[in-house]
Amino acid sequence: MTVKPTLETNRLLTLFQEHGAQVVHADILQPAETLLDLYGEDIRARAYVTSDPLRGEMMLRPDFTVPVVQMHMDSGADPARYTYAGEVFRRQEHDPSRPIEYSQVGYELFGGHDPAEADAEVFTLISEALEGTPLRAATGDIGILMAAVRGLRTTDDRKSALLRHIWRPRRFRALLDRFGGKTPVPATRAALLAMDDPMAKAVGEAGLRSRAEVSVRIDALRADAKAPPVSAEELDLLDTILGLRETAPMVLSILRDIALDLPAIDSAVSQMARRLDALSRHGVDVDSLEFEGSFGRTSLEYYDGFVFGLYAADRPDLPPVATGGRYDALTAVLGRGRSVPAVGGVIRPGLLAEIRGQA
Repeated sequence: MTVKPTLETNRLLTLFQEHGAQVVHADILQPAETLLDLYGEDIRARAYVTSDPLRGEMMLRPDFTVPVVQMHMDSGADPARYTYAGEVFRRQEHDPSRPIEYSQVGYELFGGHDPAEADAEVFTLISEALEGTPLRAATGDIGILMAAVRGLRTTDDRKSALLRHIWRPRRFRALLDRFGGKTPVPATRAALLAMDDPMAKAVGEAGLRSRAEVSVRIDALRADAKAPPVSAEELDLLDTILGLRETAPMVLSILRDIALDLPAIDSAVSQMARRLDALSRHGVDVDSLEFEGSFGRTSLEYYDGFVFGLYAADRPDLPPVATGGRYDALTAVLGRGRSVPAVGGVIRPGLLAEIRGQA
């Protein structure tokens, strides 16, 4: 890291401390088990994994949020604000031009009684930290999409599969098309279920799975094959939500109309309205604030509500300078059932310095 990004890092840390944040630290090597439990094996494609003879599998930290949440849930008081700075590491198998190591400075807010106000605080503080840089803001809300999926008139197994793959847009689309009857069941699955004794073949190919586990899986596949397709009307509503790309007030109006036909999203839409009011009170021009229905679906998969990104207005080739969002569900997972509201954001000081012509 060069000297000037380090000066930028110090400026950001100071700003966040002035807003009540406590400086915390996270080890560069994190237990792989925690991240694998959260994200499954997919995280291996995005992180560097090593093995320690005493500690087992370890990962170079892909971000700070997970260790900070774990620290807070183990010992923190509510409400609490934290800030941190350091390197994160991401594998770039598909774009060698993107860095595999870069610096982040973050601000995390835990607890409080008004999630909309907390969302607005984090967004406006991150924006204030970047003041003077020509940036474009984009926002979204994973919670609205999750609520829409939970409201589908289909099986719980199908809804669970869709929720699990929200952060994998192509896989999500493939499942949606199959559950809606637009594409056939995979040929290998259809052939297996058509056999007189599918257990005989499945057990032989199941590897380490027990016969009981294979039996449960086959029963689930049979039940799915008998389930009626998701209605075309519901698929259209989901596609409308995913395709939204307008100013936030316009999107809010559209979502209120959708909620008449898909009432499961009503609570999430009301939360969005409260958030826009809070952002307005914080001085944000919400009338020009962009909202994208699919925003945040390719990040690390712990966001479950408001999400945002800030991009260089005249450098569309660059990744976002800052990102953030709400991750209440993550606190429940790492808190072993105890949860607190939580929202945060990170800034890349090296990228910010580059945009400002200082790097």
